[in-house]
Amino acid sequence: MAGKALNEKNLEALGAKVLAELLMDAVKGDASRQRRVRMALSSEQSPKEAAADIRKRLAQIRRAKSWISARAQRTLAKELTGLIALTETRIAPEIADLGFDLLWSLLQIAPDIHARTDDSNGTLGAVMNAAMKAIETLAPRLERDPELLADQVFDALQDNGCGEFDGVIPALSEALSDAGLNTLKARAKAAMDAPVTWDDTEYFGVSVSPERRLEMAKDSRDRTLRMILSDIADAEGDVDAWLSQYSAQQLTYHTVAPDAARRLLAAGRAGDALRIMENCIAAEHGKDRAFDTPDVDSAHFACLEALSKEDDLRRTMWTRFETRLCAETLRRYLSRLPDFDDDEALLEARALVRTHPDLLQGLIFCLSWPDPELAADMILSRQEELDGNTYEVLTPASELLKAEHPLAATLVWRSMITFALQNNRAKRYRHAARHLASCAQADNAITDYGAFQSHEAFVKNLRLAHPRKHAFWDKVDH
Repeated sequence: MAGKALNEKNLEALGAKVLAELLMDAVKGDASRQRRVRMALSSEQSPKEAAADIRKRLAQIRRAKSWISARAQRTLAKELTGLIALTETRIAPEIADLGFDLLWSLLQIAPDIHARTDDSNGTLGAVMNAAMKAIETLAPRLERDPELLADQVFDALQDNGCGEFDGVIPALSEALSDAGLNTLKARAKAAMDAPVTWDDTEYFGVSVSPERRLEMAKDSRDRTLRMILSDIADAEGDVDAWLSQYSAQQLTYHTVAPDAARRLLAAGRAGDALRIMENCIAAEHGKDRAFDTPDVDSAHFACLEALSKEDDLRRTMWTRFETRLCAETLRRYLSRLPDFDDDEALLEARALVRTHPDLLQGLIFCLSWPDPELAADMILSRQEELDGNTYEVLTPASELLKAEHPLAATLVWRSMITFALQNNRAKRYRHAARHLASCAQADNAITDYGAFQSHEAFVKNLRLAHPRKHAFWDKVDH
């Protein structure tokens, strides 16, 4: 007799007693599952009883000393996320201040957790961000003295090494109100004026001179205090106070100027915003930066648009496209042109991409647009420039091409195969074998290889060049 399917409906039919017995048996010896069940039971308790269970669990996590493996880290992150959800849904709606205290306690254990695991993937950081977001949601309903809350916030930000309290002032700005923000401001300014003590230098070790340690301690402290004052200025809508936290030189930095310009634009001061961006662009001119600074150009565009400087806006958009082959900028540029002018401009843009000295950058544009025809044209005419090591671009490029441009896709696959074999990248042999299978499949759709090797000739030459790469050929032949 066939058994019933394992689904919710059939399980419900078993009744509460049977399900309870099955659940007790399933969680036996599994501490993680037992905690999940306890938290589920807590959701049926009063808010204060549920809060007591959460506090108990947070205390256990704080006391733990063992190293947290990657697998255990994911389990812990899932559990903490569940505690946040329980606080948001069961406790905070009825007692907002109690919910806040629990979320604050969770943030406070971040340093203990980070000391016991590697969070380079940001798993636990995302949990702390979720806790801060929950605090922001319940903040308008808090019933506590804003000046005492300001003291609590200030003290937390003085020891924020893991960034768990980043964004706390914006999150609590409504609860802080003017009184709390003024308290925060006064404490930050007083701390800025206070001398640095030798106790403050302990973190910086003894490998540098005492004078340098004092300078480093002051820089670190003042950086935190300036961040506090900047967040207060944003909460108060005081753009000049925000700007005052930076020197004239700092306001030319590509990491600072776009933020300054956006705040000035929001305040209706487009002219001041444009001057900030022009100073930034002038300061950046001549610097050989390998990385793009899209925020600078985006803020510059916004300033020109706000001031209705249409000709300047189009010119700067085209310059960015020429320099970076930015597909989004080209879209914005074309949308601002009269009918028919955009068709001519697009032809000019495609010609520029086709002859751009950096083939990889051109392919990135084709992926972003997307433009498989242009990508195929570039690959067929510049096949020798393909770098098989750039698989993060070539793999999606082959996917873009394989349906309508199988020969171009084949050349892309061949470049990755050849690179892997010539450079003994054994970890890529599995992918190389898969690429060779894709070449074989594409061969059925290719009627003319032109100046390029046929599939049979490519495989033959590959076997002649790499006869001992058994780890690769075994994957191909099986």
